[in-house]
Amino acid sequence: MYDLHMHSTFSDGVLIPSEILRRAESKNYKGVAITDHADFSNYRYIIENLLKLKSEIEGISAIKFLVGIEITHVIPSQIPVIAKDAKKIGADIVVVHGETIVEPVKEMTNYYAVNSDFVDILAHPGLIDDNLIKIAVKNNVYLEITTRKGHSFTNGYVFKKAKEFGAKLVLNNDAHIPSDIVTVEMAEKIVLGCGGDKEDFVQMLKNSESFFYVD
Repeated sequence: MYDLHMHSTFSDGVLIPSEILRRAESKNYKGVAITDHADFSNYRYIIENLLKLKSEIEGISAIKFLVGIEITHVIPSQIPVIAKDAKKIGADIVVVHGETIVEPVKEMTNYYAVNSDFVDILAHPGLIDDNLIKIAVKNNVYLEITTRKGHSFTNGYVFKKAKEFGAKLVLNNDAHIPSDIVTVEMAEKIVLGCGGDKEDFVQMLKNSESFFYVD
């Protein structure tokens, strides 16, 4: 099990980064990305401090760790600017908070996310347009199936459309509290619940794993 979307006390999570890693490890996760909510006011702070942790534990931690951010509720045209600089200063992964149906995310957020060369994952993209899924495929932006309440309402739609157009999927917790970190067994059930099967679940895990082994 690998997860590419978790939140710490650097945004609205309740756990410090080290405890996130320990709790994930205790549930047999092999790798985690911490991707706190970010805009122009804090993305550098998040990345710089997560890089400190990464440098201290690299080579001795039992669980792999990626430094990231989740660009959240910014003016959509700013997404590529933050994403590019985030990668420049050391972020391993950039997630964008997509147009979930349970929050007032600005229209065009999905558009700017999938059109950026520096965005890796569009989280909980809601009722994403077919043309944007095609662009995501072209630009190798992964779409998220989420275990998080509310955001998961559109999992079935996202899964169906991703399969139709060949988009790559990852399965993430979007964890904010300890109980959000689901077991491997529950994660598989969530994939089955949105219309997938065992093979789809395994492929999502492989897609997530690939981020931890980039040359």
